[in-house]
Amino acid sequence: MLFSIKIALASLHAHRMRTILAMLGVLLGALALTGVQHISRAMLLKAEQETAKLGSNLFMARTGQLAFRPGRSGRVRLEANTFTLQDARALAQGLPAVRRAAPFVSVTMPVRAGNVKINCQLVATLPDYRVVRNAEPRLGRFIVEADEHRKAKICVLGSKIAQRLFERPESAVNQKVYFDRTGLRVVGIMEAKGADIAGADQDEQVFVPLSTYLRRMANQDWITGVYLQLGAEADPASAKRTATAIVRQRHHIAAGEDDDFSVLTARDTMEVQEQALNLVGTLGLISSSVSFAVGGLGILSIMILLVRSRRLEIGVRRAVGARRRDIVRQFLIEAALMAGIGGLLGVLSALGLVAIICRIGQMPMVFEPWLVIMALSGSALLGLMAGAYPAWQAAQVEILDVLKSE
Repeated sequence: MLFSIKIALASLHAHRMRTILAMLGVLLGALALTGVQHISRAMLLKAEQETAKLGSNLFMARTGQLAFRPGRSGRVRLEANTFTLQDARALAQGLPAVRRAAPFVSVTMPVRAGNVKINCQLVATLPDYRVVRNAEPRLGRFIVEADEHRKAKICVLGSKIAQRLFERPESAVNQKVYFDRTGLRVVGIMEAKGADIAGADQDEQVFVPLSTYLRRMANQDWITGVYLQLGAEADPASAKRTATAIVRQRHHIAAGEDDDFSVLTARDTMEVQEQALNLVGTLGLISSSVSFAVGGLGILSIMILLVRSRRLEIGVRRAVGARRRDIVRQFLIEAALMAGIGGLLGVLSALGLVAIICRIGQMPMVFEPWLVIMALSGSALLGLMAGAYPAWQAAQVEILDVLKSE
């Protein structure tokens, strides 16, 4: 066996250009299979982590129709400002699985500190938002019950907003920021969390007490929606159906009419990304299969040429005692080595690219040993299949025919 491998390596080295061209298809197939599948799994893991950032067992009801589309963020179309605090309380009381509720208003507004003025997402909410959305302050504190009762003119800044307004976030606490003519005192800076799975940058948000916004800043009665934290034993699908029925009844929506609100769970937001990533994985399998097929045909054609060009070598080996099965084994080893080396180079290239992409895209690095084993085993098996016919041809070479022709 070792002698046959040495002969195979020498033969591949002697026909380097042919070998490289034959391995190219297998290399690309292993690259596509390993790379695309690893990246799609890294993106799924990233999506799961981002879902966790939304909060534990998060459930949301909000005004307007919320539709997620492929891309960075979801799209929200507000049909009517009909969602109220009473709706939020009805959901908190009508769903037995609810542990905490955090009504909220979310609007885009300019905020100013000194001569710096930027746009931010203003989130007016209650103290329970901190627990429901898993949002903790890094400096200072979050909104408390006393702030809500007093309609206190205070706010908590997201980490990026604090950086952009004050350069040094540590200096922002106890400073004043202004929304139009309303001045709010900064009491805390949130820890960095990045964008959630819906595409909203949580570090570009400013938090204020809900009563402060409704009565002192906007003088309105409607809210954007409510975040609900469900118990671990809750069935999200059942809770979603119950919540939909409660709000439809409160909004007097007749059967057959469209909802003027959206109800969704954190899992709903992830399912859209999973569908897209599964499609990417399927396309990766198709492209890798095509590349493997091309690589197999390349190895088949190269091995046929090698058999024709090495008839004298085959005849000499037969003359000195080599059996037909020895010739078959020799050419099968060469085909398997050709495909195996191509597969190994493809896998190594894929893992290198995956590491680079995960680092640039700030995704967790994923390594699936079974994918690597499958790519390498598939490459070697492809080589054996592609080399079977040329090996059979080589075994049919007759010593007398070679001596006559040579």
